[in-house]
Amino acid sequence: MGPRVNPTSSTLLAEPSAVPRKIAVIAAGGTGGHLFPAEALAGVLGARGWRIVLATDDRVESLAHAFPAERVVTLASATVRGGDPLGAPRAAFTLLRGVLQGRAVLAEIAPAVVVGFGGYPSLPALIAAITQGRPTLIHEQNAVSGRANRFLAPYVSTVACAFPTLRKAAARTQARAVVVGNPVRPEIRAIAGTPYEPPAGQIRVLVTGGSPGARLLSELIPAALAALPEGLRNRLHVEQQTRPESMEFARRTYADAVIQAELSPFFRDMAGRLARAHLVIGRAGASTVSELTVAGRPSILIPLGVALDDDQGQNARMLAEGGGAEVAREAGLTQPMMTSALSTLLGNPARLARMAAAAARLARPDAAERLADLVEKTAR
Repeated sequence: MGPRVNPTSSTLLAEPSAVPRKIAVIAAGGTGGHLFPAEALAGVLGARGWRIVLATDDRVESLAHAFPAERVVTLASATVRGGDPLGAPRAAFTLLRGVLQGRAVLAEIAPAVVVGFGGYPSLPALIAAITQGRPTLIHEQNAVSGRANRFLAPYVSTVACAFPTLRKAAARTQARAVVVGNPVRPEIRAIAGTPYEPPAGQIRVLVTGGSPGARLLSELIPAALAALPEGLRNRLHVEQQTRPESMEFARRTYADAVIQAELSPFFRDMAGRLARAHLVIGRAGASTVSELTVAGRPSILIPLGVALDDDQGQNARMLAEGGGAEVAREAGLTQPMMTSALSTLLGNPARLARMAAAAARLARPDAAERLADLVEKTAR
């Protein structure tokens, strides 16, 4: 029987076995970047016999339908922003309400451990668990510790992280953090070890991009590819995630340049496309960077420029320093600059192969299992 989600029930679904299984509450939300690693962990824990409860906020209800949890609990949450004298008290009150809701839920189900994946939606469940003296663990997906995790780190039982470097975290947090990697979706895990074949004829370019600031990718990349020398242009097959408002521009640009292109706001079969790609162009979210290493694919990463902590920039740096990626900073990035970078890489199959191998060397495909081991140790 597959996992069921029941957001409204007051108790967990009936336990079919006479032997009760341990319960893990996983607190994640806000973005897919937080939710997808949490989903991978939930899958591993569920396979080990754990019962899973997802604690999140109402922003990710549309993403939570496939989460392998027996129950989804929606807790009040808000983002606390500095320099907002009116909004800060409201946000604090909302978080307090979420903590009280969380305390009631935890008292009811008595979980063995509460696991947080960062972001403000994780705060109510983790604070509730800490105030009740329950075992707690937080996982930081980025190379820079997020503000919610920086706040929680001194009080939780265990700190796990994806990268060897955990910037902006306190020295004590860095010293006790356990590097496990970033759990990736099962379909991405399944393509680990797929050989990279450098382009000999057709060149397959995959362009990904999340919603924040994705218009840059939707418009800059088609223009840059269209300006490539004809010999490269004629060999291209582009698969690009494109925002709806930029779809017509991208379609027209590729058509005018006689470039084969498949455009969509969302690709469901991302694992297959990633496995076929000769080069990936995209943002540098933690999940993206980790999936590139597991797949072993070379990339050009364009970190989101408006991030306060430059978390994407530091994620990209980790991959670039390992030889698996080139980084193009958003500030001052122009079409001629991107065209030049693309021409250099696409015209050098041997270099692409070296980058692919370097990316694969950085992979931790067993990150979900490593994190599950740590969760079980924390629960004990």
